[in-house]
Amino acid sequence: MKKINVRFERDDNSEEIEIIVRASQQDAQVSELIERLTEKKTGHLTVLDSEKCPCVVEEADIIFISSEGKQMRIITEAGIYTAKQSLQSMEKLLGRSFLRISRFELVNLRKVRKYDFTIIGTLRIEFKNGMETWASRRYIPLIKERLSGEEEYLC
Repeated sequence: MKKINVRFERDDNSEEIEIIVRASQQDAQVSELIERLTEKKTGHLTVLDSEKCPCVVEEADIIFISSEGKQMRIITEAGIYTAKQSLQSMEKLLGRSFLRISRFELVNLRKVRKYDFTIIGTLRIEFKNGMETWASRRYIPLIKERLSGEEEYLC
């Protein structure tokens, strides 16, 4: 991963924000950075409650999301909701505080209390509310790489 330098230049004549990404080539890291800079976040999801009525859930209230067939279960402190979107599309909608830990789950890193990497190579994730889940072994290298650059999410 290349080092990223960020700086602010004041321009009293400018009425908009201009971002220039300068690199030797547009590789995967540069493309991801540009995509993240230009994506529009809503900060909330429209989901269905237990009575199948539409409601809005704030991104910050989500603990984790799991897929069950063609339906998503959105677990929050207030309850469990459903949505008919793919996990991949939800991953794109949600902010950087969400991390995929398996083919079937996304977790909100801000809701995690503890990561337990075991001797046999598995990862147990404990949330602040006492719930827990397990990461897929296949995703552990990606999780470790992501968490190494995200000190704010480590306890």
